[in-house]
Amino acid sequence: AAAVAAARAAAQASGVAHMGAHALGAAAYAARAAGLAEPRLQDAAARERDRQLALAGDEVRDALRRLPAIGTDTSGPLGPGLLARGDLGEHVRALQQAIAGATLTP
Repeated sequence: AAAVAAARAAAQASGVAHMGAHALGAAAYAARAAGLAEPRLQDAAARERDRQLALAGDEVRDALRRLPAIGTDTSGPLGPGLLARGDLGEHVRALQQAIAGATLTP
């Protein structure tokens, strides 16, 4: 299951070129993979989310901040689909909340 989540993280990352929301999907799947790979570590998924956020530069954060909040748009990857449900939805929400805390650059 961890390997499947890691593969899906890579697939989401490859889709970023055509839709920035896939960056959130990639980070969410990476967090899922970390949590599945280290089930004894309660915070493995959260630590992976933090790592993903640390890797995102200011321009990436600014772009992601402009996306609609997960579940608020009826279409697209942040709509009511797979990324908005279960642990993936929780990860995307946590990522968006963390990203929202920073200020937009001019």
